[in-house]
Formats: sequence, C-alpha cells, structure tokens
Amino acid sequence: MSFEDALGRLESIVQELERTDVPLDDALRLFEDGVAQVRAAGQTLQAVDAQVRRLSEDADGAFRLEAFPS
Repeated sequence: MSFEDALGRLESIVQELERTDVPLDDALRLFEDGVAQVRAAGQTLQAVDAQVRRLSEDADGAFRLEAFPS
C-alpha cells in the first residue's frame, strides 16, 4: 500500500469513528486498522527520510543519489 493510500484509509477510518452510531466492536476493529495504517505510513516516511539523508550528507556539500533499496 502506498503512503497516499495509507493516509486515505486513515482519513476514512477517522470519519467512520466520528460517527456516533459505530458499535464498539466495529470501532475497535477500525482503531486496530488505523494503528496498522499509521505504522505503515511511518515506515514509508522513515525510508524516505533515510534516502533524503543519503542525498544531503556528502562532506564536500555535493549531492549524490545512491540506489534506494526496494
């Protein structure tokens, strides 16, 4: 799932949880799904952060692009 997909799913989960008629079991399932989406999005952000750091950390100030492992 892409970062954008995870954020979209999180927005959908929040909208569902904001309803007042969500049964407790459904709310718990949605919450667990939301936690999984946050973790997935966080992992993606960490990977992007690592790539950006590799691009900007040359000692001589030059930018270099290394292959990003997939």
